[in-house]
Formats: sequence, C-alpha cells, structure tokens
Amino acid sequence: MAEIIIKNLRKDFGSFTAVKESSFTIADGEFFMLLGPSGCGKTTTLRMIAGLELPSSGEIFLDGEEISQRPPSQRDIAFVFQMFALYPHMNVRRNISYPLISQGMKRRDVRAKVAEVAGILGIEHMLDKPVGGLSGGDRQRVALGRAIVREPKAFMMDEPLGALDAEFREHMSEELRALHDRMGATTVYVTHDQLEAMQMGDKIVVMNNAVVEQFGTPQDIYDKPATLFVADFIGSPSMNFLNFSGTVEKGQSVVSLGNHQVVVPEQLENKQGELVLGVRPEHIQLSDQGDMRAEILALEYLGTTQIVVLNSEYGELKARVDAALPVAVGDQVAIHFRADTITLFDRGSGRAVRSSLNDGVFAHG
Repeated sequence: MAEIIIKNLRKDFGSFTAVKESSFTIADGEFFMLLGPSGCGKTTTLRMIAGLELPSSGEIFLDGEEISQRPPSQRDIAFVFQMFALYPHMNVRRNISYPLISQGMKRRDVRAKVAEVAGILGIEHMLDKPVGGLSGGDRQRVALGRAIVREPKAFMMDEPLGALDAEFREHMSEELRALHDRMGATTVYVTHDQLEAMQMGDKIVVMNNAVVEQFGTPQDIYDKPATLFVADFIGSPSMNFLNFSGTVEKGQSVVSLGNHQVVVPEQLENKQGELVLGVRPEHIQLSDQGDMRAEILALEYLGTTQIVVLNSEYGELKARVDAALPVAVGDQVAIHFRADTITLFDRGSGRAVRSSLNDGVFAHG
C-alpha cells in the first residue's frame, strides 16, 4: 500500500513562507494532482514529499511511516522532472537501467526488467539510441522508464509534460494516465494547467499563495468551488461573479439581486454584508421573456457551443449556449440562472457560503 498522508505541512525559506500548514491524504493507487498558478507552493509540496526539501514543520506519512526527515534514498519514491534529467552520455538502455545497476541487480535481471519497461512504453526500438537525438516526447518516455523500472511505492511528477508542444502534450497526457491505470501506482503530479488536472486526476488539491484552497474530485471542485479563487481559476470561461449587498439566512433559497429575486440552493448558514453570486457560463440560459435583461456584445463560435458575451446591469457576463441558438450581436435577451448550480460567496473572506449545493466541501480544506 502507498497511501501518503500530509499533516500541517509548512515550508519557510527565511522570511518567505512557501507552504502554509497543508493537510490532505493521497489514497493508495490514486492519480493525485497538485494544481495552482506559478509560485503557489505546489512544487515545494511535491519536493517535500519526495525528500528533496525538508519541511519546516508538519508530518509526511508513507505507508503509515513518518518520513518527513528521511533522505530521498530512504523513501522509495521516484521523481520525474519537467526537463527529463537524463544522462546525455548514455543511450536509452543505460539511462533506464542505471537505477537497477546502482542497486546491484544482476545484469540478466536488469536486461529483462528494461525490456519489460520498454515494452510498456513502446520504446523497444530505441534502446540503443543516444538520448540526445530523441524528440521531446521520446525523451520523456525514457525518463518515465527510468522511474518505472525501480517499481517504487510512489511517483512524483513535476510538470513532466510542460516542455512539450500542445498537441503532443495532450497525446502524452492520455498515455500517462493509461500507464498509471495499468500499473496502479500512487502518482502525485504537479501542474498549472487546469484542463490537464481535470482530465487526468482522481483527486485535486488547488493551491494559491502557499495555501490549500480546496481538495476533492475534479467534479466537486468544478461544481462546488469552496472559494472565489477556485471558482475563477477552474473553468474556461471561468465562473461569472455578480456582486451584491444583503443578508442570507439559514434555510433561505431566494436572494435579492438588485430589483430581481434569484432562486439559489438552500442556505445552511447565516451571512450578512458584501456577497458574490457565482454562476458558470453553461448555467446561464437566454430567452426572449424575462425581467433580467442584457445586450449581446460578442459571440465566439466553438463548434457545438458558442460563448455569448453579455452586458448586464451587473456587469459583463459570459454564457455558453448551443451553437444553433439564433442570437446576434446587439440583440436584447433575458437571462436566467439555473438555481441548483449557483454558489454564494462572502466577498471579504472569499469563502463559499455553505449551502445544500456545496455542503461538505470545507471538510477537506
């Protein structure tokens, strides 16, 4: 079993705090994503799990053993870097076999193991080629092979596809997820690409400014954002935000947005003051009839859907609607929100107000 438990993990570099009291659990065999913008603390968290950085405080458990102060060699964890970190003077076979040779494995067993891994990755034909002449994608396969061949308890991957072009990156992400599913090994993967995280991950930690903003499944993070940051960072286009002042009470399911009454999920806590109503573009519906009006400013055709940019009394909004919907720039339309998808946020704290929609999202935070 390769369960990883992070408890109150913190990392300070002098007066700068890179990671603040982070806590989450990575289940055995899970493909786990650390997601966030540059400088948020995700790579530092990964390096602490791998042993490349020692935490200032907190605990890391691997298979039930506390490992936070152990060197990398005593953690049985393999690390895959963005820039491949291959030995340029060695061919593919020697790069992959190096960890086994350094462990003293017999040559016959090394050859068999390298052949097995090369077959999994589809690189049997290039084993005797120098790594310097390989494409970026093939070099990344070799780097993966060198990590896999050890059969470690867990894999740490720091934006391993970041150096690839967009088209090949998508192809490699599919291959990497398929490889994970075949092997069933615990994998922790750092990325700043929300699409990559949503497509590949079983669970996601979203980090910002050294803090874990939310921890959950891709579906929960998309549908039930715990903070304004998560709601804005996840989704393309991101969630629409409508500011208003008012009071919501426990049990309430209607809020006053200016002169309009908007149905929202049942509230589970009281909140008063500056609030934000959040609604995803695909949950805004357009029609001819309704009191809440907007003018269409622009249209973006996306094949089966189109993005409609709207000028409303609450500011600019974006709706994702069917491409066949007959709308044009300059049209006046009524806008409607899907009540069961709305999230209310406290503007001061940035946290979602607990409701029947997002009840439980704070349990992981």
